Amino acid sequence: MKTNYGAVAVSAVAYWVLGALWYGVLFGQRWMALEGITMEQAKNMNPVLPYLVTLILNLLIAYALAQLCLWRNANTAMGGLAVGALIWIAFVGPITFTTNMYEMRPKALFAINEFYSLVGLCLMGVILGAWTKAK
Repeated sequence: MKTNYGAVAVSAVAYWVLGALWYGVLFGQRWMALEGITMEQAKNMNPVLPYLVTLILNLLIAYALAQLCLWRNANTAMGGLAVGALIWIAFVGPITFTTNMYEMRPKALFAINEFYSLVGLCLMGVILGAWTKAK
């Protein structure tokens, strides 16, 4: 099987949209409070660059996850979800929890930030696994 670049692009955009919902609608105010970010600071942020960089990085994540799905032969939605979850459980969660612990940051902040990446990796995995390309 070859890399399905359409699925890579769609999964990257899906993760990007999830971020907008997660940090904008669902947890935005709580996240800003835990981070100590004021509305004034948020309004002074560059309105384009962080979003563009995030999308580019999401493309990189999606491509790497697509390769892992190919290597694992995860060509179903559940197979892709399992690969995404495993990446988070084995790498992202432990590494970021360790950092969070030593920085003595609130556990609620860890939950908001890192469960976003768990849900995002699983979402990407589902898209990549389900959207298989013909040989």
